[in-house]
Amino acid sequence: MGKSTEIARAKARRLRGMIKESDGIALENERLKAEGRKEQAEGRKEQAEGRKEQAEARREEALARASRAASSR
Repeated sequence: MGKSTEIARAKARRLRGMIKESDGIALENERLKAEGRKEQAEGRKEQAEGRKEQAEARREEALARASRAASSR
């Protein structure tokens, strides 16, 4: 699975958490609110990890391009 797909899934998880928290607020259900907050936090963590991995991959690709350019001179 690609990094963009992982990040999109993490965003969707955050959104589900927001909806769950909102439902908990509307229903005055503390358990539902807590579950929503937890899901949002997990989604944010997954998103950050995905962005970090994406940046590392871009950095490695840039280094590889620079290395190929230097060796072809």
